[in-house]
Amino acid sequence: MKATTHRYHLIIMATLVSWGCFFMTSCENDPKRIDALTRNVVMKEEATKVEAWLSQDGIMKAKLTSPLMLRVAADTPYVEFPNTLHVDFYDSTSVINSWLDAHYAKYFEAMGKVYLKDSVVVITNKGDTLRSPDLWWDQNTKMFYTDKYAIYHGIGKAITGGKGLEATQDLNSVIFHYPTGTVEVSSSGFPAN
Repeated sequence: MKATTHRYHLIIMATLVSWGCFFMTSCENDPKRIDALTRNVVMKEEATKVEAWLSQDGIMKAKLTSPLMLRVAADTPYVEFPNTLHVDFYDSTSVINSWLDAHYAKYFEAMGKVYLKDSVVVITNKGDTLRSPDLWWDQNTKMFYTDKYAIYHGIGKAITGGKGLEATQDLNSVIFHYPTGTVEVSSSGFPAN
């Protein structure tokens, strides 16, 4: 019985080895074909000379212009503006109260947030100016924030934040982390208006 079982195992083993050799010699590993089957394809839509309007509850909130816009359908969909971006922000009476310029922007639609970088500048109609190498804008809270340095100039103020800031969209409230700078004060010791 043992000899028959041993012989049976040898026959099965020989059959498996021969089938394995057959499959190994019949497989072809063409790198181009493997790449075509396994590469990650990202769908992109492209638009040029973009002018987009943002409104909420029928009230104009912002106007965006950019020479190029890419809508990318990735795991986290986003809209990219790789060649500059300009945004005019409107108050409740549809008057521009501030505007923004950046060399690059990426809008994450699901989060309602925009990442801005490369020479980001925000200017209000009062002349207040905020500059930073990168900045986030939260569409829902209408707040700017960054953990990088930022420079703010206003009437009688020049403040630099070494570790970031949080600011309202209209720059009426600017809170710096680790600020340095100068602020004109009145005789009462409070900032001059």
